[in-house]
Amino acid sequence: MTSSEFVRELHNETARVLEGLDRLELVEAESGNQLDMPNLLRIALKNELEASELAAYWMVSTTEIDVKLGFARQAGDEAKHYRMIEKLLSDRGVDLTSFNPIATGYSKLFEYLKTLPDTASRLAAGQFTREAIAQKRNEQFIRLCEARGDKETAALYVDVIQPDEGYHHLLGRSMLEKYATDAASQERARAAAQRTLQLAEELRGIAEKKMGVCQIPGC
Repeated sequence: MTSSEFVRELHNETARVLEGLDRLELVEAESGNQLDMPNLLRIALKNELEASELAAYWMVSTTEIDVKLGFARQAGDEAKHYRMIEKLLSDRGVDLTSFNPIATGYSKLFEYLKTLPDTASRLAAGQFTREAIAQKRNEQFIRLCEARGDKETAALYVDVIQPDEGYHHLLGRSMLEKYATDAASQERARAAAQRTLQLAEELRGIAEKKMGVCQIPGC
């Protein structure tokens, strides 16, 4: 199939999986509504750091200039998000002096994505799929913030973070159309996207069990 047909099909497959997230209720199961926003935003810091580091890691070994620069843009955006969330927490009196978001190690998803060796797989798994998941998770998180009356955090995600994630996703989509042009690259890209969805769902399930919450921002 053509690259445009392939990307359209991949988009539809991803959308079908993500539809399930729309049916999740805004609840904190077994938390007694005691799970505080600082803890959720600390998780967001880890997600932003991993996303920035991954894009920077891929940039070094990517040969296509437009993709390389796309990863550079993403690395900067995710680092910007980190600093903005960090400032939000600091303004609320949360001391992050000794906080290291990767002190307990990187996520399983991050470790998998680092292993992807080719451009089509990276675009499909990273900017196309991971960012689509991040957008969906952020939509949930925004609703949670609004339900709690946290307009400041909701505005940060609505005004800054979500537009950036949308840009990354659309950029990944356009470049995937450019580089997933044959059966072999499309097969690799599809496998990488499917594995990314699977790992993201596993992480959400673990978070629900450990923390009693399903509205974790980012991916």
